[in-house]
Amino acid sequence: MIDASRPPIHLIDSEAERLGDLALAAEARLPEVAALLLREIERAEVHAVESLPRGVVCMGARVDFIDEGSGARRTVELVYPPEADMAAGKLSILSHVGAGLIGLAEGQTIHWPDRSGAERVLRIAMVTPAA
Repeated sequence: MIDASRPPIHLIDSEAERLGDLALAAEARLPEVAALLLREIERAEVHAVESLPRGVVCMGARVDFIDEGSGARRTVELVYPPEADMAAGKLSILSHVGAGLIGLAEGQTIHWPDRSGAERVLRIAMVTPAA
């Protein structure tokens, strides 16, 4: 089922599979984030790595985004949970914001819930692919 209220997203086929497995494994301890991530995977257009459109947030990418509500601008690297380290700017895909950023492209905006359930508007300013 496609959620018309959210922008189209793109995922790399191998990442989509790994993220799905990760979300399913996290359902018991992080049910809300796991459900959000699974819905995003379900609605994504999946590509081979070489055909992923430019400027799309994928794992390991550095993402510069703006919280439209507060005007705060953040730069993070989207990583798998064992690599997460907010002090070093490494944001877990199993965080609310991480699950909302995956698959978005530069210039896109998404309405996304935070940990408290309040909706935030996140806009992707720039994506630097993983090295």
